[in-house]
Amino acid sequence: MTNDTILAKYVQQGIEHLYSGDPTLYGLLYEEYHRQANVLTMVAASSVVDPSVLICDSMVPVNVTAEGYPGARFHAGCKVIDKIEQLAIDRAKEAFGAQYANVQSHSATTANQVVMCRLLKPGDTLLGMELNSGGHLTHGSKASVSGQYFNAIGYGLENHERIDYERVHRLAQEHMPKLIICGTTAYPRIIDFERFREIADEVGAYVLADITHIAGLIIAGLHPSPIDHVHFTTTCTHKQIYGPRGGLIMMGKDYDRPAPDGKGKLFEVVQKGVFPFFQGAPNLNSIAAKAKALGMVLTPEFKERMKRIVADARALARCFMEMGYHVITGGSDNHLVVVDVISNGITGLVAEKALEDCNIVVNKNRIPGDQQSAFITSGIRIGTNSLALKGMGPEEMPMCAELIHRVLSSVRPLDDRTFELDKSVKTSIRAEVAQICKRFPIPCYPYSGESVEKFDGVYGQPMRAVASS
Repeated sequence: MTNDTILAKYVQQGIEHLYSGDPTLYGLLYEEYHRQANVLTMVAASSVVDPSVLICDSMVPVNVTAEGYPGARFHAGCKVIDKIEQLAIDRAKEAFGAQYANVQSHSATTANQVVMCRLLKPGDTLLGMELNSGGHLTHGSKASVSGQYFNAIGYGLENHERIDYERVHRLAQEHMPKLIICGTTAYPRIIDFERFREIADEVGAYVLADITHIAGLIIAGLHPSPIDHVHFTTTCTHKQIYGPRGGLIMMGKDYDRPAPDGKGKLFEVVQKGVFPFFQGAPNLNSIAAKAKALGMVLTPEFKERMKRIVADARALARCFMEMGYHVITGGSDNHLVVVDVISNGITGLVAEKALEDCNIVVNKNRIPGDQQSAFITSGIRIGTNSLALKGMGPEEMPMCAELIHRVLSSVRPLDDRTFELDKSVKTSIRAEVAQICKRFPIPCYPYSGESVEKFDGVYGQPMRAVASS
């Protein structure tokens, strides 16, 4: 057997063993594959992972325990592992123009916690964006470690629903935080990282930029980069990088400045914070998958996809506004569109559930001034990462917006959580979604339009045929 077929045979063997040895689990995996291929996914918090990245994430490096870093492991057998991790590091640095990159974080949440817990002591003050305004749990929410272990002060939006930099400035002067967090999960506009750094320098704070939702746009030059404006930059790798579940921590020109305690360099705070302070052995197969994904982001095709993401979001926002919806901030500069649905008489939860019943997937989301809980919400958050991957451009966005509008205008809410939706509406929308998925299939998913129920428990036959071909 030649070298170029050994791994292919290995993967094929794994699929065959799963199919024959655990048909229940295989069936569930196929069912999820089928679901993804046949729904209109407009979720901002994820994307579609290329099969080559998926393969890396399920490869043999998972068998290796490798505490430490390349060239400085606490276990033997890491010569090849070191090369894999170094490749991921080098590609992350090249993609973002960073001077330092740590690729071991299991998620962006972990990455944020590493930075916070290494810079701050319990009770120290951090300044982050409020959840209602588009921030993240790890930016100081009381439901998170960040809001319970530290004195978290929140900033929000001004009257035009843009980041209120003057208020950020005043809060920083008043509370003198040790860390300022910028970056968001539901804010559709450009972030002024340079302004955050100016404020931080005035009060002697560090700055952490969480670019999880705009990482791809930054790589493509479609959003200003924070790398040399802030001290620490974090991101996940499964949204706009189209990679595995995981995180990155990067640093720019400040990477080698003295650490807060005067012992060592600032990058060593991160290095020691990930291991041994916060994590044990890294997930090496995930790091291999990160390396593969990061190797794909510097291509012309990736940049064109990022341009399409932005164009799609702007067109989608415009469509909703033309239909009379209140779109938060009045538009979008990235992949996010946040729509107020409570003004139309329904909650975010009802909107989310009704749309999912029609095979359209978005997520409920809190909006500025939201009076509903995080489990109910007054808005929905829509993203264009997956739409752009499927080749859908601005000209398709009116169709997508119209489908959502038809569902929302047909819903009869019974309370904040439950609703009625006419079966004929559901059937009609599902049929149109099926045609869209057939016309714009996920490029790396062989299209399977058959109903899963058709196989009567013998799931996976279509996928098995693909794997065997």
